[in-house]
Amino acid sequence: MMFEDRADAARQLVEKLRPYAGKDVVVYALPRGGVVLGVAVAKALKAPLDLLIPRKIGHPDNPEYAIASVTERGAVVRQEDEVRSVDPKWFDEEVRRQREEARRRRERYLSGRPAVPAKGKAAIVVDDGIATGLTMKAALSELRTREPSSVVVAVPVAARDALRELGKEVDEVVVLHEPAMFLGSIGNYYEAFDQVSDEEVVAMMKRV
Repeated sequence: MMFEDRADAARQLVEKLRPYAGKDVVVYALPRGGVVLGVAVAKALKAPLDLLIPRKIGHPDNPEYAIASVTERGAVVRQEDEVRSVDPKWFDEEVRRQREEARRRRERYLSGRPAVPAKGKAAIVVDDGIATGLTMKAALSELRTREPSSVVVAVPVAARDALRELGKEVDEVVVLHEPAMFLGSIGNYYEAFDQVSDEEVVAMMKRV
């Protein structure tokens, strides 16, 4: 299954989430690509939109390979074996640096707008896909501090192993495509998967 682009995936995901229309829901998007889908879902459900901002911690010898993920306030989600193999002082400093970057991005993307209260509400967490699940797990860790009544993860495509793990942590997973063999990158499931810029995220968030 291929999606034309994030807008196409958003339209299809909205249809799967129609049962939540009119309910007490908050939509959370993961920047940057997930914001395209989050905006569409929030508008369709007439729900407020907020951001969860996980930051990947890459291996010092291969920054593209994620060994952990953090958000502004949630727990550090880590691949334990990989984290044990790196210098602890480097890792602690990288956690601090990435938390600061998440806070900086929140300020930039939302211009000081306060977080949307989630206590007692259903929280729908949206991204453009899930590969390893590390960043989504970090986002969920922070979301739990906001005490929603239930948590739904909604994505167009996801690796089966990651979905299995996430399914233990949330009340529902909504996914359009769960390939038997994941092709390694979310972008492989989109005909167009252009990078979403910070400026585009800021503009989208100003419209909701």
